[in-house]
Amino acid sequence: MSLSPHRLLALGLAAMLAAGPAMAQSTPVTMALDWTPNTNHIGLFVAQAKGFYDEAGLEVEILPYTDTSAGTLVANHVADFGILGSIGLFTQRTAGADLVAVYALVQTETGRLVFNADRQDIQSPKDLDGKTYAGFGSAWETALIGTIIRNDGGKGDFETVTLGTSAYEALYNGAVDFTLEVYTWEGVKAERDGRAQRAIRYADFGVPDQHTNFIGTSEAYLAEHPDVARAFITATQQGYAYAVAHPDEATDILVDANDDALLDRDFVRASLQALIDGHYLKGEDGAVGAIDPAKMDAVGSFLFETGILKDGNGAEVTEEPDFSAYYTNAYLDAR
Repeated sequence: MSLSPHRLLALGLAAMLAAGPAMAQSTPVTMALDWTPNTNHIGLFVAQAKGFYDEAGLEVEILPYTDTSAGTLVANHVADFGILGSIGLFTQRTAGADLVAVYALVQTETGRLVFNADRQDIQSPKDLDGKTYAGFGSAWETALIGTIIRNDGGKGDFETVTLGTSAYEALYNGAVDFTLEVYTWEGVKAERDGRAQRAIRYADFGVPDQHTNFIGTSEAYLAEHPDVARAFITATQQGYAYAVAHPDEATDILVDANDDALLDRDFVRASLQALIDGHYLKGEDGAVGAIDPAKMDAVGSFLFETGILKDGNGAEVTEEPDFSAYYTNAYLDAR
């Protein structure tokens, strides 16, 4: 039996309507990393592999790490979203960059000050006076370490050599006395390599606890694409929550998605477990992705009081900014 052209058209339209969202074009979203893929990024790759972004109608491209910071890419509207370090967010935003944090990757500080465990001459921060620090070249480090030492009764006087990631080998070899590390990555690696360390937690000596890093975007993007931003952030939140609940599967996803990075599966799994056990990805209160206003105010005030915040001309700001404008929780799934 032959069908009339009108009947064929009707059937075609019915099929398209039945397909519905499956035939809808996904919205492209770009996400810039702050470093080579690691466990801080695991929720992004989980959300991609498990189809959470697809379900949200998004086609997410995770951009490879480059020498241009994610904050710069986002502020210049080259990338839609990016991983922002806490200090970078505060300094760049104060200087006029179009940046706003929309998701806290970790709920508490992952950094710590470390030294070799056999250093009997170092028992507390004041013993770091006159010692040599292997650093990374930022004003934040000087303010951080000086505050820690002075709050323990020391002068805050120490020598600095800028070594970047070579700092960890220099510490192990005894070429320097102490450095800073991210516990959930470098710290876990040191433990696995049998390099015994002792550590000082920043918040124990007067430095405010903070969300070490964020997912951020621009005010311009939020104004133009609020629904897309909400879809991306809630799907990402789902990815991180899934990683915490299914660490073995999440580890495999991160490693398999980045086979060119030659990630050590056992090391990645240990790092993820440290993030879970320390309530970094999911706070003790169950929070995933939420930004704590009290922490933002405390860190912002610390940076202001130590003279780290500069305006667009490089001059130290003389009036404390309104830090509530630097972040928003409005795009999270509040359930």
